[in-house]
Amino acid sequence: MHEWALAESIVLAAVEAAQKEKLKMITEITVHIGELQQIEKEIFLFALNELAKQQNPKIKNDAFHLKTEKSSLICKTCGHNWKYSDMKKKFNETESESIHFIPEVVFVHARCPKCGSPDFEITKGRGVVLSSIKGLR
Repeated sequence: MHEWALAESIVLAAVEAAQKEKLKMITEITVHIGELQQIEKEIFLFALNELAKQQNPKIKNDAFHLKTEKSSLICKTCGHNWKYSDMKKKFNETESESIHFIPEVVFVHARCPKCGSPDFEITKGRGVVLSSIKGLR
């Protein structure tokens, strides 16, 4: 599953950072999830917690804090700003699934809701970012 692969990357990055800082235990990990990723948070959190059980340094139970970053898109033609949630219901199941696995696919399926241009930029809400780690030395 997509969520498990992302969870594995987050856990491994957190452990690597903690080892560099010589932490004995990771007590908090904050992860920002871009809205365009369309992560199933329950599956993602379950995967994070399961993968955390086998790590060294140890990762405290309930160490993961997930925060959603809303998307922001801007049309390069007319300057209109909008959010992915504004257009999400216009996509069919196949289009939504494609965007879930590869957020950049949104460029194929979306248009500016004001002028219809396909030329826009994603300024926020893409990707999964390990934003902070706290721990004990």
